[in-house]
Amino acid sequence: MDDFATRQLQQLLNAKNQFPEVVLLKTTTTSTNDDMREIAQKGITTGLVCSSQQTQGRGQHHRQWSSPEGNIYFSTLIQTKTALDGRLALEIALNILQMPSLHGLTLQVKWPNDLYSPQGKWGGILVEPLSAHQAIIGVGLNLNTPPVENADQPITSLEMLGLHQIDRLTLIAELYTAIQQAAQWFQHGSYNLAERFNHHAIWLNQEVEFEHAKGKVRGIFQGISNDGAVIIHTDQAQQFYQGRLRLASL
Repeated sequence: MDDFATRQLQQLLNAKNQFPEVVLLKTTTTSTNDDMREIAQKGITTGLVCSSQQTQGRGQHHRQWSSPEGNIYFSTLIQTKTALDGRLALEIALNILQMPSLHGLTLQVKWPNDLYSPQGKWGGILVEPLSAHQAIIGVGLNLNTPPVENADQPITSLEMLGLHQIDRLTLIAELYTAIQQAAQWFQHGSYNLAERFNHHAIWLNQEVEFEHAKGKVRGIFQGISNDGAVIIHTDQAQQFYQGRLRLASL
């Protein structure tokens, strides 16, 4: 990507009091998280990599992440004094929803790491720990709906949700800032996390299926607890820290 765009992005970041050591804009790459890992191995602690396309993008549990050209595929590094846990991805999602460019859109979060809306998924978050206190954060945002075949959930885009004036560099700067802010929320104990998350949670108080290591449960999704656990009410309230949440099929 040209040096002019990189300098523009650095100016936008600096205006937000963000000064990453490395700013790398690419047209295509295998995976921005892998690029960020290489940068971290050189001892750099702040930076961002953003690409318009990925050839080997991945999501949770190493599932393939469809990464067609024209969207935002972004990775950065964070350091925290608090040991990493599942609340971090939730904080990142909540801070992304507050990005100025997205104000006015009807946006939600699907536990634990999907950016959602009533029309479907428009983005996702991948946290890959490097140590107990350092992680690579990968975010994919659908600016335009990707042509995903055989998707296991509805897919949408920010454009389809009403964001017609898309300024790519502004979104990237806001995204970097949102993740840094999320790290601060996490580091300070994720105050009032359940109430903040449940305000934006999709399928709250609806019947869901939850797939976990020992099987599946079906019940009412009651949001999350302050430590980030999902709460499913069957004949009693059950809490889970890992698993997959879906709307119950009829």
